[in-house]
Amino acid sequence: MNNRMRELREAQGWSQGELAERLEVSRQTINALETGKYDPSLPLAFRIARLFGQPIESLFIPED
Repeated sequence: MNNRMRELREAQGWSQGELAERLEVSRQTINALETGKYDPSLPLAFRIARLFGQPIESLFIPED
């Protein structure tokens, strides 16, 4: 699944570590999400969407 996390994180001026703290996950989780190596759980996807003020559908794009 592709996502816009890196783009949105960088627009806020946050490091991966800062985003990880805000979401209460590890920096490694943020890196895995941004590189597409890990798909978030539904509760984590909702936390990410709330943090960025975006609907989930605009953050996560299923691969065809």
